[in-house]
Amino acid sequence: MHKNVALKLALVGALCLTIVGCEDTKARQENDQLKARVAELVKENGNLGNNVDALTQENTALKRENEQLKAKTSKSKKASKKHHKHSATKQ
Repeated sequence: MHKNVALKLALVGALCLTIVGCEDTKARQENDQLKARVAELVKENGNLGNNVDALTQENTALKRENEQLKAKTSKSKKASKKHHKHSATKQ
């Protein structure tokens, strides 16, 4: 009877190790997949960071250009108002 119990325990132990081994393999595969996905996301994050920097610079340049255009428009309106006053006084 002791041999039978020992044999059953050995069999159960072997099955447990097999199951644990399978789970370990699955966990490793999943871990490898997750590591690959994290690497992809890190690369994508770097690319997005570069895009943000480029867009920020472009936005700054467009703001400057907009201010310059506003300044030119403002000067043109002032000059045309002065011109109209001058021509009105000459008549």
